[in-house]
Amino acid sequence: MSTTRFLTGITTTGTPHLGNFVGSIRPSVAASLTAGVQSFYFLADYHALIKCEDPVRIQRSTLEIAASWLAAGLNPEKVTFYRQSDIPEIPELTWLLTCVTGKGVLNRAHAYKASVDKNTAAGREQDDGVTAGLFMYPVLMGADILMFKAHKVPVGRDQIQHIEMARDMAASFNHLYGEHFVLPEAAIDEHVATLPGLDGRKMSKSYDNTIPLFSSRDQLKKLIGGILTDSRAPGEPKEVEGSALFQIYQAFATPAETEALRKAYADGIGWGDAKHTLFERVDQVIAPMRAQYEELIHNPARIEQTLLAGAERARALATPFIRELRSAVGLRSLAQTTAAAKPAKAAKAALPTFKQYREADGKFYFKFVDADGRLLLQSTGFDAPKEAGQAIARLQREGVGALAGQLAPVDGAADADVAAALAALAAQADAAA
Repeated sequence: MSTTRFLTGITTTGTPHLGNFVGSIRPSVAASLTAGVQSFYFLADYHALIKCEDPVRIQRSTLEIAASWLAAGLNPEKVTFYRQSDIPEIPELTWLLTCVTGKGVLNRAHAYKASVDKNTAAGREQDDGVTAGLFMYPVLMGADILMFKAHKVPVGRDQIQHIEMARDMAASFNHLYGEHFVLPEAAIDEHVATLPGLDGRKMSKSYDNTIPLFSSRDQLKKLIGGILTDSRAPGEPKEVEGSALFQIYQAFATPAETEALRKAYADGIGWGDAKHTLFERVDQVIAPMRAQYEELIHNPARIEQTLLAGAERARALATPFIRELRSAVGLRSLAQTTAAAKPAKAAKAALPTFKQYREADGKFYFKFVDADGRLLLQSTGFDAPKEAGQAIARLQREGVGALAGQLAPVDGAADADVAAALAALAAQADAAA
């Protein structure tokens, strides 16, 4: 049976909450028990430096997240569980990928664009407050994924772009230096819930509306008691649609229990009773793990040893692979014969390519990259993939002028380069005919 590698990371900037448990920790632990799957789980503390400048918070978050995963049932003997900063090969790979990644690709990263848009709306210079770390972090994420040749990366829909970028980096490197990287795929689980928080918005540290995963029983009861509800009195029918209480309950209950609460809503259950029902159900799930979590959190040396053992296992893969990659790009011993220095793909002429993809806004886009992976053209959004395909066909038949208004500007792309790339595709098509 072939083995599929899954890789998941969580950034160490805060205390795990119920949303993290339902959306990441619980499904990750379940996936680690699947036959034919090799799982990699890491604490993304390098990523944390982009978002947080408090060293104490990062250290504490690393401890809490590691303890949460272990208390939830992750078996470090059956998976590779490590701290990102314990793998020095990852920042080295980040640099190698930086050298094959176009700046234009990073300009379109959602997090960077959001920062630029926010600055523009406020009348500030577009890169005000934007660090090189924020701009470059998709490359670090690409290194996380590609280092361990992950086949599948479980992500939410808002993270698909990062997997696409990692694929582009891998393809560019493979084209230049030979087939070294696996091209990863995003694994989207449509059934994984996104929990609402205390105020009804998505449960998130950014909104300060979270319920910490391992709250004490009393604290859990108090927080659930503070969940926002409407003004309907006991006896009045209530809607489950849009009810934060119901959505959280559904994520922890069995289908039969969920249907019973749905009926209770229709029968006019009081909000106090509904909150008590939710509290008891959540505590029933969390309580068995809470004791293990408390034991771990008070024994950080044990967690440290677990992470170092995981790092040793991870580096057994990473060290020889980075050695292979160093050799591929020419970072070799001078005693090595230069006869082996021929480009791995010198005998095969590569062609420019069109790549179609869907963004988080639901629209379809295409980009045109040359044989070296450099971005030449970037489209604006289309409502359907067929429209994007038709635009590509027109571009190939009639040239760039045929798509006035449907192409976004690309830094450093010359008209002559675009024309030459289109001509190369046309020549290949003529030869094939």
